[in-house]
Amino acid sequence: MSLLSHADRQLANIAKHAHLNAFITVADRELVLARVAAAESSSVGSHAKKHPDSPCGRLIAIKDNICTAQLPTTAASGLLQHFQSPYDATVVRRLREAGAITIGKTNLDEFGMGSHNMHSAFRAAKVELHGEERSPGGSSGGSAVAVATGQCWAALGTDTGGSVRLPAAYTGTVGFKPSYGLISRWGVIAYANSLDTVGILGTDIETIEAIFDTLNFHDPQDPTSLTPSTRSRLPAASQARDKPLRIGVPVDYNISTLEPTVREAWLCSLQLMQSRGHTLHAVRLAATQHALSAYYVLAPAEASSNLAKYDGVRYGSRVKGEDGTPDSVLYAQTRGAGFGPEAQRRVLLGSFSLSAQAIDNYFTQAQKVRRLVQQDFDKVFATPNPLLAHPTDADEDGVDVLLCPTAPTTAPEFSKVKHQRPLHAYMNDIFTVPASLAGLPAISIPIQGNRIGGTKGSAPAGMQIIGQYGDDKAVLKVARELSTFDTPRP
Repeated sequence: MSLLSHADRQLANIAKHAHLNAFITVADRELVLARVAAAESSSVGSHAKKHPDSPCGRLIAIKDNICTAQLPTTAASGLLQHFQSPYDATVVRRLREAGAITIGKTNLDEFGMGSHNMHSAFRAAKVELHGEERSPGGSSGGSAVAVATGQCWAALGTDTGGSVRLPAAYTGTVGFKPSYGLISRWGVIAYANSLDTVGILGTDIETIEAIFDTLNFHDPQDPTSLTPSTRSRLPAASQARDKPLRIGVPVDYNISTLEPTVREAWLCSLQLMQSRGHTLHAVRLAATQHALSAYYVLAPAEASSNLAKYDGVRYGSRVKGEDGTPDSVLYAQTRGAGFGPEAQRRVLLGSFSLSAQAIDNYFTQAQKVRRLVQQDFDKVFATPNPLLAHPTDADEDGVDVLLCPTAPTTAPEFSKVKHQRPLHAYMNDIFTVPASLAGLPAISIPIQGNRIGGTKGSAPAGMQIIGQYGDDKAVLKVARELSTFDTPRP
């Protein structure tokens, strides 16, 4: 099928699935088709025909907290509903230079704050599974829905504590969070600078890897982008292992609230990898039980600082009328009306944890927990962390990757999520947050119920593969191997 035919089908799917609210803004249809036609007739397009994983001429959706010059960037917030960026984010520019076409900006939780895509000023995104409306996960839920329903070839999201991997698990797609600093964050509206990572959603590993290769480079405009000298210390792509793997099984992730379908998928995934000659090894990540608490101190603290500039004076929409009493601050009414309840909650939480009275008991302690989480991972991996000033020698008893669930449950019903308490929603990130705190590469791949001997047509369960820092290619290689299994459980 030609690139133009693919694009036409995806545009038809956008109209067909408009009720799912995957997109906030969609590009002009005729302009998109003209760009696809131009890409298909170019020499690069001819190359793409021979290499189906090339992004040239493909429609890619962009999460609406990533700046685009030709489409509005709202971050799903009322404060930015009329904001037009004067420039493209580096990741958008790189994809455009590779021949990809931006099809639209996808829905998200406001400023990336949420686990179910419920906190959007443009109505919640949702996914339909077996006739039921379910949560698409957050915050990159719109990107995941767009990929799952064939509205684009692939999509970019952002992952702060699991915001790419959780939607991937809930929608049956593939979601990849690279090592922190490999992909440029320049032009991405910040939520938590030390955690934010641009991630990729697609339907297969080949698509994910093609986009990752396009975006994986040093960007001097981004101060958090890994420098060439540091990149030279990372494991080379050629070192992605061909020998049998030592697969770590984090026993701390086997929690009592793990849904039976997810536990069954986890056990079967381990059995399948073992049947290929890989060995399984139980590992302890003791700090994991404190990771979620630390994350919900650190991320809101950074968010409260990042969101301070949205006051209707320098950035954002301005509420009309007088701003309260003569003693009130200039922008109190604007921020109160512009920020949604979840953004307000996290700004208040972050402001408190950074206050003089609380910083030692909360923020400083959370930073110590973060360091313990990083050390836990370094102790179990065979490959030493290349970011350490004095990396240790390889541990023969260490593991190559970790294999665990992405989320403790499958996608919950949309009607139930509406009435969920915030703390309950935060618990969805319990398995994704540790890798984010340590900056490690992690990918979620779907394991369908009928593939593991469960009920045919049941909701997919996401399995997460985590690797040592910089070992992204090994993570992708293991994900590709696990995703090729098509044998039901004996």
